Amino acid sequence: MQVGMSRRGFLRAGALAGVALKVSFLTPAAQARLIETPPRPGPDWLTPDGKPKYRLDAIAKVTGAKTFARDYRAPDLAGWPKEQSHAFLIHATKADHTFEGIDLSVLGEGLKPDRIVLHEDLIADGITTPHPDFFGDVFLVPKGETPRLLGQPVALLIYRDFARYDAAKRTVRFDDSVVRYGAKTPFNPPPHYGASRYVRIDGGTPDAEDVFSPFKDTAIFGSFSGDAVVWPPAGEGDAMARGMAAAAQIERDIAAAGDGDLVLKRHYFSQSIDASAMEADNGNVWYDAESGVLHIMAASQSPYEVAEVSAGMVAKSKFRLTEVDLKVGYTVGYGTKDHYLFPFLSVVAGLYGEGRPVRLANDRFEQFQTGLKRHPFWMDNTLVVDRATGKFRIMTGHFKTDGGGRANYSFSVSFVGATAAQSIYYLPKSDFSAAAFASRAVEAGSTRGYGTLQSMSATEMMVDEAAELLGLDAIELRLRNVFRSGMKNTQGAIPGGALRNEEILLKARAHPLWAERAGKKKAFEAANPGKKYGVGYAHVQKDYGTGAEAALASLEIDPQGRIRFRHVAHEMGPGVTTSQAIMVGEILGRVPDETEYGVVRWPQMPLETTDEPYTLSQEEEDRRKENPRWTPRITSPMSATNSVYYLGHATREAARILVDLALWPAARALWSRGTGGGMLAPYDVRREELSLANGMLNAGGLPPLAFEAVAAEAHRMGLPVGVTVHTFNRWQWTEAEFDIPGRGRERRVVDALALRYGEGAPAERRQLETTGGWHFIERAAVSYPPTQRNNAGVTYYAPMATLAEVMVDTASGAVTLLSHHSILECGRQVVPELVSGQVQGGIAMGIGHALKEYLPLYEDGPGDGTWNWNRYELPRAVDVALWTQTAEVLPPLSDSDPPKGIAEVVMIAVVPAIANAVTHAIGKRFYDLPITPEKVREALS
Repeated sequence: MQVGMSRRGFLRAGALAGVALKVSFLTPAAQARLIETPPRPGPDWLTPDGKPKYRLDAIAKVTGAKTFARDYRAPDLAGWPKEQSHAFLIHATKADHTFEGIDLSVLGEGLKPDRIVLHEDLIADGITTPHPDFFGDVFLVPKGETPRLLGQPVALLIYRDFARYDAAKRTVRFDDSVVRYGAKTPFNPPPHYGASRYVRIDGGTPDAEDVFSPFKDTAIFGSFSGDAVVWPPAGEGDAMARGMAAAAQIERDIAAAGDGDLVLKRHYFSQSIDASAMEADNGNVWYDAESGVLHIMAASQSPYEVAEVSAGMVAKSKFRLTEVDLKVGYTVGYGTKDHYLFPFLSVVAGLYGEGRPVRLANDRFEQFQTGLKRHPFWMDNTLVVDRATGKFRIMTGHFKTDGGGRANYSFSVSFVGATAAQSIYYLPKSDFSAAAFASRAVEAGSTRGYGTLQSMSATEMMVDEAAELLGLDAIELRLRNVFRSGMKNTQGAIPGGALRNEEILLKARAHPLWAERAGKKKAFEAANPGKKYGVGYAHVQKDYGTGAEAALASLEIDPQGRIRFRHVAHEMGPGVTTSQAIMVGEILGRVPDETEYGVVRWPQMPLETTDEPYTLSQEEEDRRKENPRWTPRITSPMSATNSVYYLGHATREAARILVDLALWPAARALWSRGTGGGMLAPYDVRREELSLANGMLNAGGLPPLAFEAVAAEAHRMGLPVGVTVHTFNRWQWTEAEFDIPGRGRERRVVDALALRYGEGAPAERRQLETTGGWHFIERAAVSYPPTQRNNAGVTYYAPMATLAEVMVDTASGAVTLLSHHSILECGRQVVPELVSGQVQGGIAMGIGHALKEYLPLYEDGPGDGTWNWNRYELPRAVDVALWTQTAEVLPPLSDSDPPKGIAEVVMIAVVPAIANAVTHAIGKRFYDLPITPEKVREALS
């Protein structure tokens, strides 16, 4: 269950208003500055074996020509007015007094804004926040009310010229007299966000039917009485009651543990941090009242959501709306630009621009004050281990997280943290709960790690301590409890594919950093008085995907063999524009000649959705899927490490279908020319023997065919030379059946399909191309994964382990990372260099979380507007063992291994590895992050 994410009302509002959504990857002129050349075959981009020599955006990156949404002003955008207005927000820095207005006397007459927008203006004009249960109930604090959170905006100031805007903004910054407060009040956060619980008792062996599990039975959801979580009563009634009875049994088993068991109970804390994405939140919006078009230029990981929610938000106001024209570009987000409020604040600014575009862009002080944060976690863990065997018997974890004053993804982050807490271990009995609380703190969201960094770091620190108390090697204890293929996770679901954690553990145990740590510690400390040496290990596996992944992709070939590729995915740093193009090349034997990313307008796909993939009942979904144009979700944002596997699945399926429907039949036709069936007739050549590489098609000893010749033949035959697919995954892929002209019914791993036919297609087939020039084939049947799979929590994992070598200065308390080595398993790498970049960047983030980064939650935290990088410490090159770090990636088991999403998992293991290394160095354990010099000195005192 995921709360607050239904967009049905907004979709309906937009449809009733007749609002068109247009989303583009900037304008053609701007696009040329983003990607200087599209991917194309040949020596300028690809090596002889088809590998990219560099990222598509590499030259732009290194020359400073790569541009972001933040870099554009109205004059840079075709069709926009040349005049540009600017706006900034004034924020409340108190959350325990009523807001009574603003006093701008400090600005004098010369710096007075041209327009002031207050809450009361928005209400009068019919503008309310989208999804109040997600984004909060108000944009701006109403007069006479207490702010919901520290840093909440109270007023929007718009200026028609930059100089006055800039001077005014600098004048009011840090000036406590601008916001007027009234009576002192209690804090006014919204209701708490949600509580969930995942209880499992196995059937005695890993492969036996569970006595109780979320997947077999149900997850458990709690309510709140004040700040206390209220769980359903235990009993023999409904599934939740039985789940609570199972939880009670686990507690009795813990209480009954005897001398033969190690019972370890510990409390852990993981801090709030700022992801510090280099592009601060920004938007530039022009509302053209004459045409009713709302033009938006925004940085976003979820452009589809920005377009549709903006439409719904404005359509209910006094502002006439005919179209939303959204332009997106490169961005960097780490989750901070996924489902966040800022684009809609930018829309508000644009609506009051009086015909001029209005730019609203955070500086770094404002970004700290309002940008989405990583959630802090408080974790109470218990681990019961059989002393004789070292086998884990029971593990429980009860977590609290503070989501701040807007719900955002807090509830989801909390339960994802709970479902990840098992890390790489098989647990016969487990009880993990999580509660997401509201507070006056700055809003927290889907910042990279999504609760799993917090919970798995605690588990890995706990397992390390358990090994010490049992007198076991820490890797040996992990080997005795490792989660193997076919076992059930703590939700009772069997993950997909091979789990290779044991292989990683054996590699780590043999690595010199681990095998030689005792001798090196002795030698190092003898040679370096006052310095302590330690090596720590940690090993995690993280889910990738959200359980509701959807994508659209399209491939077309022209008679000359040129390939056009369009995709919903858009670039935010990991290299998706490169990897998706390479995926096409792996199947078609040539990379696309023309690409378009960030595409949201798909006229050939007239799909309908309620966009409630997590909350729709099975009965309701069964009813809706009878509509051959309905799907649980149109598309996903760029998040949850979903690019290479989930978004790539649409790419791969479109390419496979194009081969099956066009290239293979056309090749067979060419090989069959001549008397008696030509050169093909004497041979038994099958589809699976077809090979496409280096622009040629080969099969079964037949003469190679040039891709261009096959494309021309496919067009002459009128075959489907264009394929558009829609895909959906709910921890399992959707499959559907389609009646394809000339072929009959076929089953594909997609839920929607549109075809475009070649130039030689007969008239009756051309007449089918009535949907945006395509033939949208209404599916004959569909098999969506059952809604019960939502309770699986996850079925896709990618693992990574890290060995960290540290030195601790006993005088200063400083921890220095000497080296680190990581071992990753990610299936088949599409572009190994992109994987390497993800590993290096992720580890740097994890090092910051372990040793440096920290934000206070409340009055002395970022909500007061005084935080910047002058106070917030990020890791630098000197902190990350830049020249002594190494990593290895396990080779795939076969060439058919799918790629795995790894962008988040690569930052997690280093956090507990450093904590465990510090313990090895000084013999003291730390349960609160970050591990600062002050904490080390205190532990040593």
